[in-house]
Amino acid sequence: MNKSELIKTLTEQSDISLDEATLYVNTFMDSVREALVQGERVEIRGFGSFKIKSYKSYKGRNPKTGESVKVPEKRLPVFRAGKEIKDLVNN
Repeated sequence: MNKSELIKTLTEQSDISLDEATLYVNTFMDSVREALVQGERVEIRGFGSFKIKSYKSYKGRNPKTGESVKVPEKRLPVFRAGKEIKDLVNN
């Protein structure tokens, strides 16, 4: 499911307009995005949680040339599914 399919499903199941559904989905996504940018953890009970994981810099290798390169430290968003979602997927 992609964003437009989510919006369509929301309009069909909630009997709201396409514009309202688009606003709700965009507001939700913007809120999650902003919280992650600020380094906060986002938890949606029964669904899962989003958090930022930090990775230290390390020495890597260019596979084409074999040259050693320094990979800078980075922060990546990580999603962890909740128990209910895991159980649904596995049953």
